[in-house]
Amino acid sequence: MKKILIISANPKNTSKLRLDEEVREIETGLQRSKGRDQFEIICKWAVRTDDLRRALLDYEPQIVHFSGHGAGAQGLALENNVGEMQLVSTESLARLFKFFQDKVECVFFNACYSEAQAQAIHQHINYVIGMNQKIGDRAAIEFAVGFYDALGAGRTYEEAYELGCASIDLEGIPESSTPVLKSPGNIHKVGNSSASNVSPAQGRGEVEDGGDRNIIRLSKKPEQVTPISTTSAFPLEQPEGQVPLDSVFYVERPPIETDCYEAIVRAGALIRVKAPRQMGKSSLMRRILHHAEQQGYQTVCINFQDADAEFLNSSEKFLQWFSASITYGLNLPDKLSDYWKGILGSKNKCTNYFQRYLLNEIDTPIALGLDEVDEVFKHPEIAQEFFGLLRSWHEKAKNEPLWQKLRLVIVHSKEVYIPLNINQSPFNVGLPIELPEFTQAQVQDLIQKHGLSWSNSEIDQLMRLFGGHPYLVRVALYQIARRRMTLEKLQQIAPTEEGPYSDHLRRHLLNIENDAKLLAAIKQVVTANSPVDVGTTEAFQLRSMGLVKLQGNDVMPLCDLYRKYFCDRLGI
Repeated sequence: MKKILIISANPKNTSKLRLDEEVREIETGLQRSKGRDQFEIICKWAVRTDDLRRALLDYEPQIVHFSGHGAGAQGLALENNVGEMQLVSTESLARLFKFFQDKVECVFFNACYSEAQAQAIHQHINYVIGMNQKIGDRAAIEFAVGFYDALGAGRTYEEAYELGCASIDLEGIPESSTPVLKSPGNIHKVGNSSASNVSPAQGRGEVEDGGDRNIIRLSKKPEQVTPISTTSAFPLEQPEGQVPLDSVFYVERPPIETDCYEAIVRAGALIRVKAPRQMGKSSLMRRILHHAEQQGYQTVCINFQDADAEFLNSSEKFLQWFSASITYGLNLPDKLSDYWKGILGSKNKCTNYFQRYLLNEIDTPIALGLDEVDEVFKHPEIAQEFFGLLRSWHEKAKNEPLWQKLRLVIVHSKEVYIPLNINQSPFNVGLPIELPEFTQAQVQDLIQKHGLSWSNSEIDQLMRLFGGHPYLVRVALYQIARRRMTLEKLQQIAPTEEGPYSDHLRRHLLNIENDAKLLAAIKQVVTANSPVDVGTTEAFQLRSMGLVKLQGNDVMPLCDLYRKYFCDRLGI
């Protein structure tokens, strides 16, 4: 597996770059590629000189990618201890990479006027990419995405370089001759684009004497920099419930969203989303339905927590409630009394109602979002009838055009422990989606959107405490961004009743204390220094609750928050 070390620096006294977008697009492309298992991306933000050296030593990457500001012959702009610009000379960089020439295969400088660094480092590294003039943010991102898409497809560095240049051309950006490749067979290779190469009005954070007004100007002494104001943080949002469609705080987890958007437009689609509570399932479902709406589909979302107890006493009443809820969601008149007749069973009556009325009445496809179906699991008899019905509709869609109009999105948290016939279950067909925790790069993006400027050490502390759990991370960043507490204070009170997670943690504790086997399992997990085997059923139940993560057949605490809380409350 090849390691790609992405190092980014956007000092606070330099112009704002779209570095997070660049990294996100690279990650998305590689995760969708056929060679995704051959690459590992490691991101380091706000990089200082010490951070660069240590990252090269710690990770031993094959590819090093720099995103940020270039200063031509003066060097590259990293950050100092207070987040301001510190220029690193070309000679220093060349000497550094000489030390790693046996490990590093390719160095990619995605910064203006970085050809000087590429030329110097090429003495020691076979493949080095730099920019022969200033390059706009759009062109820089397009080139990077094209380059890594090609690597993900198994192409060589030279072929990847060519595709990167072509990607700039395809977008109609006249900068495809700006990237320069230094390679063993061609010391000064420039893109073979037919387009004229026009210098962009605003370069990607170049640092030079004179130039455009948004460019940082240096005097003869590089440390004397004219400050530039930073971009203000986005309006903060209380982290509760679904993340609004227009929210900048929604975090995509590629390729999940794209896979779901592609699936929902297929005839008879069935998408099943599973993850612990507060992991973002409902927010993803809402975006899938929104995508369907944009295609002209009718959509309805049913939350099974809304079903009154009186409808959970029998399959007949439950299916009538379900059918009426869909009818109201489609803004159609209730005609249950017209179609719910005869000696047929409740499943056949429900199918008849959909087939003869709802699907006939609506000309467009209908996408149904079924949220919190865990509520149905509590009623095994109803569950067998209802889930068997959904599976039969999915099978009908394979051959019957009318049923191909129906698209289903099923959302649940728990493992399916109720006994369902393998041929009558919707949980072994369609597109399965399991939502993972946020990666460190995704958390870093959220930190920036909350207007926080953190060191790598602070980010690592946050990741250890919350493990990338979406809800836990969002609450932490919201509390700190609102200046209600510091990271240090949060670390002290998070696993206590004083902290902002008291309700969340207490709910888990009550559920575990009501199950002797789960209680014994969680005690075993939080006291172990390595992953442990607690049995298949208990492992998956704890995972469904979001308290542990799997390591093969063994489990370990998802994060330090849960380890500390349960050790304290259970008196371990």
